[in-house]
Amino acid sequence: IDQANLERGMGVIKKHYARSVERKSKTQAQVDKFLSLITPASTYDALAQCDIVVEAVFENMALKKKIFVSLDEVCKPGCLLATNTSRLNIDEIASSTKRPQDVIGCHFFSPANVMRLLENVRGSKSSPSTIATAMAFGRKIKKVTCLVGNCDGFVANRVMGVSGAAELANTGLLPHQVDAASEAYGMRMGPFRMNDLVGLDLFGRERAKAGVANPEKFVFDAMFAAQRFGQKNGKGFYKYDEKL
Repeated sequence: IDQANLERGMGVIKKHYARSVERKSKTQAQVDKFLSLITPASTYDALAQCDIVVEAVFENMALKKKIFVSLDEVCKPGCLLATNTSRLNIDEIASSTKRPQDVIGCHFFSPANVMRLLENVRGSKSSPSTIATAMAFGRKIKKVTCLVGNCDGFVANRVMGVSGAAELANTGLLPHQVDAASEAYGMRMGPFRMNDLVGLDLFGRERAKAGVANPEKFVFDAMFAAQRFGQKNGKGFYKYDEKL
């Protein structure tokens, strides 16, 4: 694992916590305690004695399977191996290990330190103890934990996929209009704000690699082609300053 990326990731975590202190939602003492519980590591060997490991790379099946091969090699027997995928096939990921019974989906919603929902996704070979452990884990960290089946997009992203946001944009409605209507209806965040937060490059990159992207007809493909990735590079459906 690249040391520079590891340091950058820790920097992002510290930045988020510093903002919490500024907003007075957490004290500096709380933040210091939280940070003391994080042990950055750049090798898989550091995970050898973990009880639960959650993989959270971007949505690329080949990369996820490669990581699970390594986790299978180093993690102790009985360790719960979870993937944070938001739509990929849990069974295919599990097939890269010799212990598919220990594999489950734990889909956290962005930003994971704020959003309370957790989709636990059972695979066809996920054992009862694995499912029970994942559900208890979610409750322990105070998530609203739901158990769902293994299908494309699970529940939340299947709903988002048919929400019509992209189709509305293609008809000429502007993102802020769709978001305002969604939030006035009761959603905490409109679909375009949410996609900017998650990162428009996550699925855009994979669609481009698969040769199915169509920037002329699909607004999300157009955004990726224009290198508008969302909050991570300061421009998506909205523009952002450095305070975010």
